[in-house]
Amino acid sequence: MSSAVQISEHFGRMESAFAVDVVPMAPEDPLFGLMAQYKEDQDPKKVDLGIGAYRDDNAKPVILSSVKKADDRLRSDPELNHEYLPIAGLPTFTSAAQKVILGADSPAIKEKRATAVQSISGTGALRLGSAFLAKFYQKSQKWPVLLSSPTWANHGHPLQTYPYFDKKTKGLDFDGMIAALDSAPEGSIAVLHACAHNPTGVDPTREQWEQIAKTVRAKKHFPFFDCAYQGFASGDLDRDAWAVRYFIDQGFELCIAQSFAKNLGLYGERVGCFHFVTSPGPNAQDTAARVASQLAIVQRSEISNPPAYGARIASTILNDWALFQEWTENLKEMSGRIMEMRRRLRSRLEELGTPGSWKAITEQIGMFSFTGLTEEQVLKVRKDAHV
Repeated sequence: MSSAVQISEHFGRMESAFAVDVVPMAPEDPLFGLMAQYKEDQDPKKVDLGIGAYRDDNAKPVILSSVKKADDRLRSDPELNHEYLPIAGLPTFTSAAQKVILGADSPAIKEKRATAVQSISGTGALRLGSAFLAKFYQKSQKWPVLLSSPTWANHGHPLQTYPYFDKKTKGLDFDGMIAALDSAPEGSIAVLHACAHNPTGVDPTREQWEQIAKTVRAKKHFPFFDCAYQGFASGDLDRDAWAVRYFIDQGFELCIAQSFAKNLGLYGERVGCFHFVTSPGPNAQDTAARVASQLAIVQRSEISNPPAYGARIASTILNDWALFQEWTENLKEMSGRIMEMRRRLRSRLEELGTPGSWKAITEQIGMFSFTGLTEEQVLKVRKDAHV
């Protein structure tokens, strides 16, 4: 019997302050719960369609050639150390990340009305932006945050959703989305996926984005872009950033949560960036500077300093012309392979005469797809085919 138990027996047991009625058992995260089930499955032909991570033909993780070279370069650098980064992150990374999402010739960068803070991947950028808006966006306490339906739990508590996925067409419920944005209280924060919508794989067309921008402007909503798949969707960094850049060209003040987990394959390194862009005007530089100062305070209270190694890998690639070009080829290869897999899957389903329409598989984009299968059908496929 331990001394702690003996003392407890002598003086009487002390009850925990965290009894079950105070701290109930939390439900298992559905995505990571599914991941655990996959690991427990002993079938040699099992297929993992849960976690959104790129795999090779043998279902093994892929390290991009550009990342390997950057990693080797860092490891051989005698000056490499493990000191803290500045609160706002690695400057060479944040400035390069800014150019990737906004464009190297962005007027927002040239006019110094954009600021960037390194974050713990896209989720951390969402958290940093949410904390900043909760404190300083005057309408945030009164009006809702608008999230697409469906979305993921790491976007935060869904105060209000707008229709996004049309179950009948397996495409975008554009009319429902516009109607919801139009009926939402003026000044709401609208979270918008820049490309390769997660989890549906459904993106608006450029014409639809223009209409979305008109509605957001008319209702004076605040756009908050979530961009986790730039370059991974179409294989073209500029094409995948079109919606973000269009809103900036239209003069919007906005935030962006940017992740390099998918497009650099740095999943576990948690490399991301939060961007704030203010509208053009005589006080734009001052606004950006003030926001940057407050973001540093929020960052300090949240994580103090962001992690260094993944940011150094990203910075090495983004600031080296040859490695950057190699990375863009890596992106084309990955996105092209996903498109080909979509085409082959649809073709095979149609060859087999599988009931229903499967065109949505090739109309959707990126790593995710909503097939339209019912829950019962999904469970049957999991049980019979170990998918």
